[in-house]
Amino acid sequence: MFDPFYLFNWLATQIVTRFLGLPINSHLGASLHFFLYDVPKVLTLLLVISFLVGTVQSFLQPERVRQWLAGKRTLGGNVLAATVGIITPFCFCSAVPLFIGFLEAGIPLGITFSYLISAPMVNEVAVILLWGIFGLKVTLLYIGFGVALAIGAGYTIGQLKLEHWVEPFVWQLQRAHSGLTQDQTIAAEHLTWEQRLQQGWYQSHQIVQSVWLYAVVGIAIGAGIHGYIPTAFITQVAGADNPLAVPIAVLLGVPLYANVAGIMPITEALVNKGLPLGTVLAFTMAVTALSLPEMIILRKVLRPQLLAVFISLMTIGIISVGYLFNLLLG
Repeated sequence: MFDPFYLFNWLATQIVTRFLGLPINSHLGASLHFFLYDVPKVLTLLLVISFLVGTVQSFLQPERVRQWLAGKRTLGGNVLAATVGIITPFCFCSAVPLFIGFLEAGIPLGITFSYLISAPMVNEVAVILLWGIFGLKVTLLYIGFGVALAIGAGYTIGQLKLEHWVEPFVWQLQRAHSGLTQDQTIAAEHLTWEQRLQQGWYQSHQIVQSVWLYAVVGIAIGAGIHGYIPTAFITQVAGADNPLAVPIAVLLGVPLYANVAGIMPITEALVNKGLPLGTVLAFTMAVTALSLPEMIILRKVLRPQLLAVFISLMTIGIISVGYLFNLLLG
């Protein structure tokens, strides 16, 4: 089978065995090989795929997204919002202002939550790294479960009629204060291909610039786990024989914070050590979707009761996804 990263693997092997003179199966040799192979692979994936995604995003302006979702109701609106979240991979920091803008535009709370969950969790960086590390099948399953979680949680919140737990100032804001204006949207729709490619390159540069350090640190941690942490210890704590491994992994991940580019290499190392993929991905989703900084940002627009409902639904959903992953890939 063709391996697009063969050259990186070959170079890493040559550096470890020939230049440094280390056995590839020694603790230090295995750690260095993991690090030297993953750094160029991950950064190359980020650069190339984020360029393509950024070019596509030039067709998908935030104001246009609001127009697509306006007037949608019930389950169909949740499905559309979660799907739009995939193809408009705005980061969490931009998803919260969009959350406010959606509510101002009259989009129901539950549908808005479906978008808020889908856009940051099933984002381009997560998909790029999942595809590069675990392949197409796992990536598609992750996208499917992530979208299903966004639809289910958003629909549940919508059915509970929790609008009174949104901070009052959100309803008082004028729509003109958020998002792009109509004139800006029209201008964006008439970009030339050269301008779109420039936007793709700019976004690719911005993404790599903002996450490369997280990625390198995450790879370094993953390399340490790969080379030095005994497999027996990890599998004993959170292996397939522990029926509570998934909820334990999620509860451990909830209070933590890591950029997705930093957590994915750690995910790879844990899977290589024998942890079930569903358990590790549940931990990853908890770290990236329920981190403390994200909850602090959300608290600015949500009352504690609604924030607690959101966290509870996401925690239950992620645990369920972990068990389903283990069932399907076990």
